Amino acid sequence: MKILAKEVLTENSGVKVTKLEILAGLVAKKARPGQFVVLMVSEKGERIPLTVVDTDINKGSITVIVQEAGFTTKLLGKLKAGDSLYALTGPLGHATEIKNYGKVILIGGGVGIAEIYPVAKALKEAGNYVEVILGARTKGLLILEQEMRSVSDKLHILTDDGSYGEKGFTTTALENLLKAGKYDLVYAVGPIPMMKRVAMVTKNFSVKTIVSLNALMVDATGMCGGCRVNVGGKAKFSCVDGPEFDAELVDWEGLEKRNRVYIEQEKHICNLYKI
Repeated sequence: MKILAKEVLTENSGVKVTKLEILAGLVAKKARPGQFVVLMVSEKGERIPLTVVDTDINKGSITVIVQEAGFTTKLLGKLKAGDSLYALTGPLGHATEIKNYGKVILIGGGVGIAEIYPVAKALKEAGNYVEVILGARTKGLLILEQEMRSVSDKLHILTDDGSYGEKGFTTTALENLLKAGKYDLVYAVGPIPMMKRVAMVTKNFSVKTIVSLNALMVDATGMCGGCRVNVGGKAKFSCVDGPEFDAELVDWEGLEKRNRVYIEQEKHICNLYKI
């Protein structure tokens, strides 16, 4: 699991997002859009899930993009090309159902842009009309703009502060598009409040909406229950039942609470190791 290449995509306003190309031949052969891997930086470290953004079967490599937020992602960000990970497994989770839906909208917020890229690419190749909405707090935090342009029929960019593209929020742009025309599918990945708002908007237009959830994972094989989420009144595990779910059926309040459980512990560990 050697790191073949490393590129810092953005480092702005205290946020650092890095792209890593990792040698993982078997995963590269099997991974499909929507799936993820789980990796460990060191033997005593925690496992973290990362979406497979791209694959290169000839090189036997996969590409992941990580935002340094907690202890392990910051530790991962310190590795260099040539370094090796302790462990990596995948692909995990159900792949996105790729077919010709017709007209689709994909929404990516923040590092969620990386997660919609392989799905947008596959949907475009399947013959769909692909419209993409990208959102970031400011221009310096926008990633993969050119890559997204290459796989979309129309691209909308919004920043909270108006420093690039239009000033505003992705959900406002989504609502305007749905008012103006008919779409057959909406696919969204980003911060939980954004995906929650997407679900509220699309429900009013009766559009099928899929979200990829970033629930906390520990084991990532369905054994620990750490990524439990309530969907349609039933307990589901993001790692084995997801990570994609019908946005209208997700218990967003419960998901938000679970994802805040370890915030203070993360801060303590980062301060302890000065990371």
